[in-house]
Amino acid sequence: MDKKFITGKTCLVTGGGGSIGSMLVRRLAALGADTIVIADINENGAYDVKCDIGDTVRVEIASVRDSNRMESIFCKYRPELVFHAAAHKHVPFMEQNPEEAVKNNIRGTEITAELAGKYGASHFVLISTDKAVEPISIMGASKRICEMLVYERSLTSKGTRFFTVRFGNVVNSNGSVIPLFRKQLEKGVLTVTDPKVTRYFMSVSEAVSLVINALAIAEGGEIFVADMGGSRSILEIAEHVIREGGRKPYSDVKIQFTGLRQGDKLSEKLFYDFEQAEKTRTNKLFRVQGSSIEGLQEMIAELYGLAENADRTGIRKKIFEINRRF
Repeated sequence: MDKKFITGKTCLVTGGGGSIGSMLVRRLAALGADTIVIADINENGAYDVKCDIGDTVRVEIASVRDSNRMESIFCKYRPELVFHAAAHKHVPFMEQNPEEAVKNNIRGTEITAELAGKYGASHFVLISTDKAVEPISIMGASKRICEMLVYERSLTSKGTRFFTVRFGNVVNSNGSVIPLFRKQLEKGVLTVTDPKVTRYFMSVSEAVSLVINALAIAEGGEIFVADMGGSRSILEIAEHVIREGGRKPYSDVKIQFTGLRQGDKLSEKLFYDFEQAEKTRTNKLFRVQGSSIEGLQEMIAELYGLAENADRTGIRKKIFEINRRF
């Protein structure tokens, strides 16, 4: 990637204290960003990045769902590049707390995107997930709505390029399966939901490269997806972790099948059937045109009302009603 897109720029990374956000901050610093603002509610993660990088990084402890606080950050720094990585990502937790997926993921994205346009950022990128494709989980459904919000923003933007990058599972990120397996190895039992479960994987470095490379070619309204090769068996990964630890699967270490959790799929997809993936000039980077549905804003307003009232049944019904419109 040409460093000119980063060098000397002021960048804002929401969720910059997380595993993906922090790696993104480090890459931006290495590419010569002038100022990198971390907006994150996670002070410990942000502190670690700040200590490692130094004065280039400014830390603002803030929640993306707080519009006044986020506006104060945009007004103070006026970032040219906005990387929106802040989100609740754990599928089981969002099944149990769907109002938080609405408030943090959807509303947080809407607030941050609106401010990026208002304060003249040149680019806004949403970090999304393959779980947003034909979602059956609250988390995935909330991220698909975020994708639609960003696409709709791109249609009316007069200067800011709004686009999305869609990740698979990021190896060794917080809460990912490989670190979990390594912890479980110490206890002698690894848990896998189903022997047929597969997932797409990418390294943190690959995930960050996807974001940076997409930045250089984005025109606005796209969704970028990396070529991650074929999906991988979670069971085979568990067996590999056991062997990597110098032990034998099933004899030295048990593998227990726990059953799919609510919101889990056997396999993920990278694209909707109607999305036409195109190769880009960047190797192993694909692009599809973003999309939305009629009446999205009105239905999101209903979701916000349901979330304020903690109407979990209503949220579940409405969020999947929105996603079934495709």
